Amino acid sequence: MHLRFAPLLRTAILFLLLIQVGQVAAAEGASTPVADPQIAVHDGFVDEKKCASCHADQAAAFAKSHHAKAMATADDSTVRANFGDASFEHDGILTRFSKRGGQFFVRTEGPDGKEGEFQVKYTFAYEPLQQYLVDIGGGRLQALDVAWDTNKQEWFWLGVDQPAKPGSTYHWTGPFYRWNRTCIDCHSTDPQANFQPETGEYKSTYVATSIGCQSCHGGGAKHVQWAEAGGSQSIVNFGLPPAEQNVCLGCHTRRTKLLGGYGPGKVFLDHFSPDLLRPDLYFSDGQILDEVFEYGSFQQSKMARAGVVCLDCHRQHEATLKADGNAVCTQCHTESRPERFTDFDPSGSFDTPAHTHHPAGSDGALCANCHMPERTYMKVDPRRDHSFVIPRPDLSIAYGTPNACTSCHENTTNDWAVETMDKWYGAGWRERPTIAHAFAAAAQDDPAAIGALRVLVADRDQAAIVKGSAVAEMGRLGGEAVVDDVRAAAENPDPLVRLGAAQAAGNLPPALRIGTVGKLLADETRAVRVAAVTALGGAPTADLLGDERRSFDAALDDLRAFVQANADMAEAQNTFGLFLMGQRQTDEAEAALRRAISLDRSLAGAHSNLAELYRATGQNEKSQSTYADAIKISPEDPLLRYGHALSLVRAKDMAGAIDELETSVRLAPTNAQYRTTLAIALDSVGRTEDAFGMLDQAIKGGAVDANMLGTAIQFGLKLRRFRETLRHAETLARVQPNDPQIAELVRQLRAATLTEN
Repeated sequence: MHLRFAPLLRTAILFLLLIQVGQVAAAEGASTPVADPQIAVHDGFVDEKKCASCHADQAAAFAKSHHAKAMATADDSTVRANFGDASFEHDGILTRFSKRGGQFFVRTEGPDGKEGEFQVKYTFAYEPLQQYLVDIGGGRLQALDVAWDTNKQEWFWLGVDQPAKPGSTYHWTGPFYRWNRTCIDCHSTDPQANFQPETGEYKSTYVATSIGCQSCHGGGAKHVQWAEAGGSQSIVNFGLPPAEQNVCLGCHTRRTKLLGGYGPGKVFLDHFSPDLLRPDLYFSDGQILDEVFEYGSFQQSKMARAGVVCLDCHRQHEATLKADGNAVCTQCHTESRPERFTDFDPSGSFDTPAHTHHPAGSDGALCANCHMPERTYMKVDPRRDHSFVIPRPDLSIAYGTPNACTSCHENTTNDWAVETMDKWYGAGWRERPTIAHAFAAAAQDDPAAIGALRVLVADRDQAAIVKGSAVAEMGRLGGEAVVDDVRAAAENPDPLVRLGAAQAAGNLPPALRIGTVGKLLADETRAVRVAAVTALGGAPTADLLGDERRSFDAALDDLRAFVQANADMAEAQNTFGLFLMGQRQTDEAEAALRRAISLDRSLAGAHSNLAELYRATGQNEKSQSTYADAIKISPEDPLLRYGHALSLVRAKDMAGAIDELETSVRLAPTNAQYRTTLAIALDSVGRTEDAFGMLDQAIKGGAVDANMLGTAIQFGLKLRRFRETLRHAETLARVQPNDPQIAELVRQLRAATLTEN
């Protein structure tokens, strides 16, 4: 029997070998998953496979999430884009995509401005877009600024306006697109940048390429040890932390990192300082404007104040909503009051046409579409606002804020939306409290906003992030006039309000800062301590003794830890350099500012601060040359042009200074300081008519800056142009209504114009 089938067996084996050879030939262009060289099992952690060996159901659910696909080595199973000799062109820059030998390549403009070919090492994100990471040497992983739209199945450019030049911050090879610096904290498990300041290189590692179990649950070494020993109780802190320490916040926040190592059970505000409601980040009513993620908007909501947390709405492993449609909202917003909420009553009949005024099941009847409107980021990624606002088309008319009505009904107007809501709900909805009036006025630098901001701070029902933001704006607008407000905010029990007070202190007269927020140097929250010591950088601290000196030195250690945690960020080094300048530590300040410039040569602020350091220490030639060198790198930066102009004034080169000031005004036409300084320079060389005409034109265009108005009045009086000067004085009187000198000036000018008649 054996001999009889031996030839058939040999034939079968040969046939199988031929099939295998054919399969290898057919797959010659296919990529095989390779081990990630950056993976390292850090202390306290384990290989992520350990987690799945016991928690298979949770691992399977998590594998479906976008979190699990946040980053991956580039191979056929992870790359979603077309690398089949495809190409994409934007603004004259051609990018070509190809694949060979199972690897993916990009040919495009490199860091030297010349075309080069780069290998894609990793995918970054999953949908609705996917980016690709390239190693350009020194361990630097750069995210290409040409990304793949997974819905439209096409390449697109992520940038705005004109493409950045090679060597600048926003070129795809620059600091902004550097994964090790900008992205690393949130797309991998326990990532460590390991920047090497001496060489400028990175030796980055992580426990897992993408987000994994230990990203949210913390290092699992002790848990595995317990499990393998047959333990019967869970280990402390191996699990999601309480709401006030929600591990989600570390990534779903626009924030500044203060210290590495954030994870479950650790205090968010000891590791990060969240951005407050600045006008460049949020609309005046608190809705999301820039890419701020979820924390800042959610903190404004009644839901956050009621104790609602992320996992009330989102599944912890799949990261999807816990229910479909309105069911996720009606978990709490039921017709009878849920027992969970003692101080808040979310009950009511909301999921009905009587409330929504849209047919049941339609898009307009979905709670999220009205109360969580979307805004698109990265050109293709719509994200929902989490402040849970009520649509206010009246605020859209007044301040340009978005509202869900006209966002959905695209061919309608805000006036139509107002009339429609009046028919549905009466006019009372317009009287609902809003933060928009106060913050809109503050964004226009209107001193009258201080009173409205003061009301927000005093409102017990207002969210802490709103109060802290209001205090910070008051400090910017009011200076010495709001010292008592800032001092009171420094006593507030909520750390976000104290954070606002510490930031406000940076705009107070230096001599008043210590007495106002000095106690915050010993605050229990690191974010507050760092903000306080930063604000005191320019204040007289040499006389601090005893506990005050010890608190200052301890807070300074926190500041140094922040600088160390951000050793590769030019902005952090620049901030520290400014602090050291204020403390008269000139050698250290110069070193910090030079580090900032070495990290990002196109960071205008660092060049300007270094030039000002040289000016303050009597090195005028070095100051002027520093400005001149910086302008060669960033010729379109108005701050550098303005600083260079001032250095030329000191050198008594008024013609050159005026040229630079005119350039700064051209580059930043709404900057009142640049325009006012140009007017003063023109007046100094006998061109008062030109100076007055330029200011008069700006004021007619809506500029209401007090210094500009005062300068225009001065020149108008000099030229005896009383009619125009009266108009500017009346505007200044509205800006500063309680100033008796301005009121008297208006009276005299009115009398003078009557005499002219």
